[in-house]
Amino acid sequence: MNIGNLVKIAISSLFRNKMRTALTMLGIVIGIASVIAMVSIGQASTQSVKSELSSMGSNMIMIMPARQRRGGVDMGMSSSKTLDNRDLESLSKNTKYVAAVSPNVTTNKQLIYGNNNHSCSISGVSAAYLDIRKYELKEGVMFTDEDVKRYNKVCVIGQTVVNELFTNGENPIGKSIRFGSIPMTVIGVLASKGQSGMGDDQDDIVFAPYTTIQKRFLGITYFNMMYASATSEEESELAATEITYILRSNHGIKDGADDDFDIRTQEELVSTISSVTSLMTTLLAAIASISLVVGGIGIMNIMYVTVTERTKEIGLRMAIGAHNRDIKLQFLCESVILSLIGGVIGIVFGLIISYVASKILNMPYVVSQMAILASFVVCALTGIFFGWYPAKKAANMDPISALRYE
Repeated sequence: MNIGNLVKIAISSLFRNKMRTALTMLGIVIGIASVIAMVSIGQASTQSVKSELSSMGSNMIMIMPARQRRGGVDMGMSSSKTLDNRDLESLSKNTKYVAAVSPNVTTNKQLIYGNNNHSCSISGVSAAYLDIRKYELKEGVMFTDEDVKRYNKVCVIGQTVVNELFTNGENPIGKSIRFGSIPMTVIGVLASKGQSGMGDDQDDIVFAPYTTIQKRFLGITYFNMMYASATSEEESELAATEITYILRSNHGIKDGADDDFDIRTQEELVSTISSVTSLMTTLLAAIASISLVVGGIGIMNIMYVTVTERTKEIGLRMAIGAHNRDIKLQFLCESVILSLIGGVIGIVFGLIISYVASKILNMPYVVSQMAILASFVVCALTGIFFGWYPAKKAANMDPISALRYE
């Protein structure tokens, strides 16, 4: 019996019981759709995070105080005062692979303009911070090094702050807003960056000279952290090594002793987050694939029922010359076609689910060609694996007994 006839007979048999065929395929459809959707959403989330980190500066380096322990108690990073002006000056003057460096001191304040108020995070930074973090000015100017030296009460605000405080459409430039009880003059407005990959509003921010925040708001001389940018993405690791050497020297850390600071490059962050998201994608896809096993068991069950229902047909085919191999191939072909049709429908539904999820979650729409190809292979193998034993049972029937079967 040739393959064409086998396929025609298989399709005819399957469409003879449309409802049963549809319900049998449902497990395969759900399994394949789930796997496609999980892989697509996982890859989209990874791509979204990578894009978000790149928008922060692909060559950015973060320098943070190390976690402090006192008497065996973890005091966290907030208690550390290891980063200061001496470190800033050393990194600004004595490095080859560091293009720019900016301190960062942060506080939260209630911003007030007229009858409007808004609670917001205020970051004290240097003029280089915008370039390091890839922020752009929409209008106005950034404060200068002179503003930093004089502790001037000037600031640059994000678009969310503009929307919350200047509700009548006023131009914020030149206006005075109060940070608690301290007035600050707005000299610039940042271009909108929208939400980050973590859901944070990147426009709900105020930048001011770091000396102003240190002296007028917090009364400190140290930095919460520092940001730097390497001369290029390829030289990020060299810059990190250079920073480590300078800070260890400044802090008098002896050979073999632990650093009192932590350094993180964007490459490390991307690698770490990609590993986590890839693991989660694999785990979710593995859980979703369990329904494929359930669908395969459903196919085996229905094929057993089909063999029993068509016992006389099997006996008649054998009586007129059909070989055991022909009978086996016939039922195996039905099983594979059943699985493949379910797989195709599942792939379509999986792609639709992925597209809808990408729009709802505001992520890129990613189609994994490897996942689609793997789905076809898995469907074929599922049909063969779970259809083999029922097909073998049909092929091993005794023709005389099959013809007498009631």
